[in-house]
Amino acid sequence: MARSNNLHSVAAIFDTPNKIIKAAEKVRDEGYNKFDVNTPYPLHGMDKAMGLSSSKVGFVTLFCGLFGGSFILLFMWWTLAKNYQLFIGGKPFFALPAFIPITFEITVLIGAVSTFIALIAVFFKLPFNNHPLHDTDYMKTVSVDKYGIYITTEDPKFDKEKIISLFKSLGAVSTDLIYLPKQEKFSMFNLKFVLFLIFVAAGTSGSTYLLLNKLMYITPFDWMEFQEKYTPQETSLFFGDRRSMRTPVDGTVAKGFIPYPYKGIANPTEVLSNPTIPTEDLLKMGKKKYLTFCSPCHGNFAEGDSRLNGQFPNGPTLHSDKIIKYSDGMLYHIITNGQNAMPAYDLQITRHERWAIVDYIRVLQRAKNAKNSDLVEIKKESTTNGQ
Repeated sequence: MARSNNLHSVAAIFDTPNKIIKAAEKVRDEGYNKFDVNTPYPLHGMDKAMGLSSSKVGFVTLFCGLFGGSFILLFMWWTLAKNYQLFIGGKPFFALPAFIPITFEITVLIGAVSTFIALIAVFFKLPFNNHPLHDTDYMKTVSVDKYGIYITTEDPKFDKEKIISLFKSLGAVSTDLIYLPKQEKFSMFNLKFVLFLIFVAAGTSGSTYLLLNKLMYITPFDWMEFQEKYTPQETSLFFGDRRSMRTPVDGTVAKGFIPYPYKGIANPTEVLSNPTIPTEDLLKMGKKKYLTFCSPCHGNFAEGDSRLNGQFPNGPTLHSDKIIKYSDGMLYHIITNGQNAMPAYDLQITRHERWAIVDYIRVLQRAKNAKNSDLVEIKKESTTNGQ
């Protein structure tokens, strides 16, 4: 490495560990603060001899580790509990114990990687390819079996002659002057550099093409293309009914729901009570669901006149005395469980929607079988509104 005439530091070589430690203590006591010690192996007590404060590396590890753990925990909570909720074995959306291993691993990973990067780029200021100590006799000696110390020209108390005299008084085997290397500049359009860029670009493009267009289609790397899976509505050759989309196993319970207690019972002696209040919005929803699921057989007004011209079997009228006397729970049970030719609608209509249909059927029955008292109440209400 070519050297300039600019002095970087004054260095000294010592024979024994004790001498280098005493030298470091003396340099520290003299008030120098821009110096460093080089030894072929770590020496116990050297940090104290040099007057070094505690390392800040631990703070980097702590902060980055806590940040990484907090971030991944928040990320998993947001994706799995808020943005894309998944039911897994009936567990809560955010089952904390299941996320602890990942949080721990990411904490360790981010802490370790950030510490490594901080050591290389911040604390050691690497890469430093043109450091003045590189390729010097001083560095070659202290890398094998000697111990060295140097004081840079950046030190406020730097005086070349005084420092050389100090090192000799401490028993230095030799002293040396370290000069800054000459700066070398290279053109961006240097032929070798341009050829290197072309080689890298061609190699990267070629390897990427071979990987994504050739290798990925060769066994066994083609497993992503040919996967053992079914897409929605795809025919299955494994199941006897040739359906790939399977119905839930009997007895499956959805999270947050209690199974319907009278499932499969034709005429239960007890039924559920109607938990809803027939508000305007609820009746609108009940009408919509009734026209969708019930009117094809029972007719638009529940009179048993199918609206699809015989494409569906005509269901019975819902205005008969028998059905009018049914409790709301019984109507809900029939919708849920089915009756005679009518299938169960528990998988197609939610619980709230079924109760809304029951309330709308009551409205149709009340309108079809109005009493004189109803007309009197309507007349009174109209008079009151008119006033």
